[in-house]
Amino acid sequence: MGLIDEAVDLLISEVIQENYLNEERFARAFVRGKHGIKGWGRKRLERELKHHEVSAYILRKAMEEIDEQAYDEKLETLASKKWEETKEPNRFKKGKKVVDFLIRRGYESDAVWEIVHRLLSEK
Repeated sequence: MGLIDEAVDLLISEVIQENYLNEERFARAFVRGKHGIKGWGRKRLERELKHHEVSAYILRKAMEEIDEQAYDEKLETLASKKWEETKEPNRFKKGKKVVDFLIRRGYESDAVWEIVHRLLSEK
């Protein structure tokens, strides 16, 4: 923006002091938002935070924002919804499509397979 270096340093230090520029606050809000609104799983959240160059310590602190019960419920809801939306007559292919969708969303494969096996046996 054409500012001199001293002004830039002064502005950055003030922004940090006023807590506007806070890596932990950003990471926590990112995790809450992307999990709550977009339904991203832990793996995708970690990958995206690493892409934003968030430190490992802050990444661990941010992941504390996810409530275990809410995480499991979100996974269950997404799986059921995707199962109902998928128009595939072969139920095994349908199950594979649901698994692929959930893994792309960043959920752990063992949890995904457990839910899909349950859906396969129910329907």
